[in-house]
Amino acid sequence: MERDDPGPCRWTPLPSAEAVAQRARDRILQRAQAAITERGAFHLVLAGGGTPERCYRLLQHTPADWGQWHIWFGDERCLPPDHPQRNSRMAADALLDRVPIPRHQIHPIPAELGPTEAARRYRHEIAAALPFDLVLLGLGEDGHTASLFPGQRHPDDALVVPVTCAPKPPPERVSLNYPALQRSNWLLFLVTGAGKGEAVAAWRAGRPLPAARVRPQGPCEILLDAAAWDAALRNGPPPLQ
Repeated sequence: MERDDPGPCRWTPLPSAEAVAQRARDRILQRAQAAITERGAFHLVLAGGGTPERCYRLLQHTPADWGQWHIWFGDERCLPPDHPQRNSRMAADALLDRVPIPRHQIHPIPAELGPTEAARRYRHEIAAALPFDLVLLGLGEDGHTASLFPGQRHPDDALVVPVTCAPKPPPERVSLNYPALQRSNWLLFLVTGAGKGEAVAAWRAGRPLPAARVRPQGPCEILLDAAAWDAALRNGPPPLQ
């Protein structure tokens, strides 16, 4: 069931994390078909996390015009390229190594170079790809998204930023900044688990969480499982009557 409110995003509660992954897969395929029909290419920004990974594993079994897909990343940990905690490594294992997307159309963040140099290089790389066709994002229990954390400030005009003191390990990361995430024709948040309920309630109440600061130029949808939605109801006033 889809829920509308006065904010810029549409909230869609779903029964389970698996249902969120399935709906996300369907949205990705819909946007891919539309973008390829209109422009001959589909530019997708991937997120890290367990629910996106479940979505990617569903995608690998789905026919698609993979040769027209271009893959980008919302953030990355400053770890060696094959480290299991890298978002790019997870995405490769779950999807990218299993479908025929041309290698030169997959654009990992070179975070192994360190946050400052990696941000500089990726900033130049993504500039030509904007606006993205679809950006996937998650929501942390503290309200962070990508590697944009509460209380941290970045230059307002920077497309990609180095992160040197993330409150969760590893402290060094690279993240697309708000101006890049917002330049998307469609924005899709995936939110699962009761631990996200407080952040969801705060978002709905209008608190300035990093996730709430992403103001897309196109449609925005937030897919939530029942655990996150019910926990949000317990942590604040009912989002909808």
